[in-house]
Amino acid sequence: MDTRTATAELGWISFPANGWEEVSGYDENLNTIRTYQVCNVFEPSQNNWLLTTYVDRRAAQRIYVEIRFTVRDCASIPSVLGSCKETFNLYYLETDRSMSDGIKGVDTIAADESFSQVDFGGRLMKVNTEVRSFGPLSKGRGFYLAFQDLGACMSLLAVRVFYKKCPSVVQNFAFFPETLTGAESTSLVIARGSCIQNAEEVDVPIKLYCNGDGEWMVPIGSCSCKSGYEPDNGNVCRACPQGTFKSSQGAGVCQQCPLNSRSTIEAATLCGCRNGYYRGDMDKPEDMCTSVPSAPRNLVSVVNQTSVLLEWHTPRDTGHREDLSYNILCRRCHSNERRACQPCDDSVLFLPGKRALKDNTVEISKLRAHTSYTFDIQAVNGVSNKSPYPAQQLSINITTNQAAPSVVPIMHQVSSTSRSFSLSWPPPEQPNGIILDYEIRYYDKSFKSEGVFSVIQSETPNVILEGLRPGTGYAVQVRARTVAGFGSYSKEMLFQTLTDDEYKSELGQQLSLIAGSLVGGVCIVSIVAIAIICSRYLTRTHSLTHSPGVKIYIDPYTYEDPNEAVHEFAKEIESSCVKIEEVIGSGEFGEVYKGRLKPLGKKEILVAIKTLKVGYSERQRRDFLAEASIMGQFDQPNIIRLEGVVTKSRPTMIITEFMENGALDSFLRQNDGQFPVIQLVGMLRGIASGMRYLAEMSYVHRDLAARNILVNSNLVCKVSDFGLSRYLEDEDTSDPTYTSSLGGKIPVRWTAPEAIAYRKFTSASDVWSYGIVTWEVMSYGERPYWDMSNQDVINAIEQDFRLPAPMDCPVVLHQLMLDCWQKDRNARPKFHDIVSMLDKMIRNPASLKAGTNNIGLGPPHHPLLDRGAPDLSRVSSVEDWLTALKMSQYRDSFLLSGFNSLPLVTQITAEDLQRIGVLLAGHQKKILTSVQSMRPNADDQSPTESV
Repeated sequence: MDTRTATAELGWISFPANGWEEVSGYDENLNTIRTYQVCNVFEPSQNNWLLTTYVDRRAAQRIYVEIRFTVRDCASIPSVLGSCKETFNLYYLETDRSMSDGIKGVDTIAADESFSQVDFGGRLMKVNTEVRSFGPLSKGRGFYLAFQDLGACMSLLAVRVFYKKCPSVVQNFAFFPETLTGAESTSLVIARGSCIQNAEEVDVPIKLYCNGDGEWMVPIGSCSCKSGYEPDNGNVCRACPQGTFKSSQGAGVCQQCPLNSRSTIEAATLCGCRNGYYRGDMDKPEDMCTSVPSAPRNLVSVVNQTSVLLEWHTPRDTGHREDLSYNILCRRCHSNERRACQPCDDSVLFLPGKRALKDNTVEISKLRAHTSYTFDIQAVNGVSNKSPYPAQQLSINITTNQAAPSVVPIMHQVSSTSRSFSLSWPPPEQPNGIILDYEIRYYDKSFKSEGVFSVIQSETPNVILEGLRPGTGYAVQVRARTVAGFGSYSKEMLFQTLTDDEYKSELGQQLSLIAGSLVGGVCIVSIVAIAIICSRYLTRTHSLTHSPGVKIYIDPYTYEDPNEAVHEFAKEIESSCVKIEEVIGSGEFGEVYKGRLKPLGKKEILVAIKTLKVGYSERQRRDFLAEASIMGQFDQPNIIRLEGVVTKSRPTMIITEFMENGALDSFLRQNDGQFPVIQLVGMLRGIASGMRYLAEMSYVHRDLAARNILVNSNLVCKVSDFGLSRYLEDEDTSDPTYTSSLGGKIPVRWTAPEAIAYRKFTSASDVWSYGIVTWEVMSYGERPYWDMSNQDVINAIEQDFRLPAPMDCPVVLHQLMLDCWQKDRNARPKFHDIVSMLDKMIRNPASLKAGTNNIGLGPPHHPLLDRGAPDLSRVSSVEDWLTALKMSQYRDSFLLSGFNSLPLVTQITAEDLQRIGVLLAGHQKKILTSVQSMRPNADDQSPTESV
């Protein structure tokens, strides 16, 4: 309200009628204004009221009133009675336009200056201006102002009513809306900001404070231009033009694309490399794109018996990178034909190594004598793995010379008497020809200083040394001989003959042992017979009784009220016992926190706290609590433990034990290669034990994956995340891990074929998922099926493709994976079978060596090798052969690489397939298995050896 602008009657209410009077007047600038005057000073007991029209407060909580007025000095009025005043009172009334008795006083206002006379020509009246404020206002949409005169001679020249606000502003790349001041003049009102277009939060929350004078102050948090955008004119984020990029959020500006890269769109966060150029995994966005190196140059070799020294020069083109290294590929050849070569044995020794060499030289030893070898020197750098083409290499063929056999590694004493002992030994690791015989030399340790040796020959790797002294130690050495001569002697080993008394005692013990064995055998047979009879009786008795204590999982969705299920299976915790400390992640329904639980009378423990976000629907609350109802039914060391729930206060919480190392997949990626195989098997055993427990309770997990396995500080793995049931009904497909199928979401890479196709989830489908988890563990968290799309994964599994063994994975573990991935779900092992298999592996660590097979766990096989073998009897060309194998996509690659006839195909190797472009391990195995079956001597070599 501002009466200075009024040109018509104000229409305020005056009481009594002879009190305040509305008149037109002039202000000090001689502008016409509407005023109210009162001057009943000659009458006693004045109480004159003036009420304004209704004022809408527009949500303001504090109102300011500016009053311009004049007051006549009582002393200048002749014959005035004692009731004359020089003040008046200001009141306000909150209301929704209806009058009420709730009038409130603001202040008694006195004039700073009053006048004593009026010069009607010069207008010597003195104008006072006073400002008052009142609040807080909250009861109505507006208010009335009231002026009370108790006997003054005065004029209200103008009344202005206003409130204060902070205007909308853009500051620190955040927009803050117009904000009203608070209820008190000292109040600070928080205004939440939002990032301007193309900006993102730097600090949360973003806010400004609006003070009582309508001024912004104390900025907290800020936004900054996101990647692909740069700041312009202080508070605008402008898109990077073509040819530039900005890779990170912040105050930085767009940069020109690095060398050998370009951007063809605006707001680029990265410049793509031009054809033939790449960025390495560790390269930064601002680094130039580089290329793969050319082949090494000037390769020379020096052959020394069964060793060879290779040296070469650096490639002419290093690809503009400084991380150049070399790989050595070794092949042993049966003839001059390249295709007749096969990879070298693992026993061949490379110094300093055969991968990632920095020097331009390598020494290769422990080769076979009189054998042809081909060595390929590959030059690689940080982008060689990005190129679709094989690394460029330089090759050399050499033939080793004749060489004496290597040293016999060790000797064993088979038996001993007082006059002799029997020894045996394994053949040398590198015989380098046919062993003609062995030479054994020995001497009495008592006469070592005399240098007297005895020497005998043996055509077999064993010997009996006779004519020895009782109770005497002898040092023995052995060496092998071929047509190239003797090898070196083995190291000395000391063997002892028995004394005469020891020999007699041992002979007596042997006779006693024989007699005891006969008696023991009779007893064992009797005990076994009794055990069989008792077992049959107990089995018959057990079949007639019910097994007590068997616990079966109860689906919480069968309860009409979800609160009933959660109260039955989960313990209610007082919110005062829970202390939230920090955010560690976000879940489907809200934030996940690390915190502490201090139950009354118990020790404080670390816990993980899942919360239900604000604004949840009733269905979301039901699904959230359903997971607690499920967890609360489980009690097993390898299942995440539920501590309890908070449902009687906000926020709703699920509280579980805290797992220090987090999710298994990320934990393995952070510790790549840090654990021995036996420890990984122990972790897998824990997961299998937890799943066995769930299967026995008739619970199907449906989402078993390494991301849903949690790891504590003792590396104990525990199955978690029992909420996939909601995914199967939810139509949201924003998470690429879960693909929509038949109205629900499925984690395709971990899910059995029958579950994807028909939603048939059973413990057998969980076993399939366990096989994928085993592959994740052995590959240290690698993504199953790599970057294949979900549909490609489904098609590949339908065509019997199975994931290959991870690097250094024992055969028995890959065999376990393949058993879990049987297409027929009835052929897959049960979880109790898996636990037993893993226990056998742990008790027999030798079975876990890479490349070995464990007898007793089943023969090695692969579904691609022993299932659905193609009929090759009518194959007459390479094209027909590939079509029979369902590999016709490689036809042009085979023909262009020179493999245009079946005789040439039978000589193909794994290296040839990589060069051709057959990169999938499953396809390589299928092709090489078929090649092996086509060779004339196919029965002499197993498919596994060929592969």
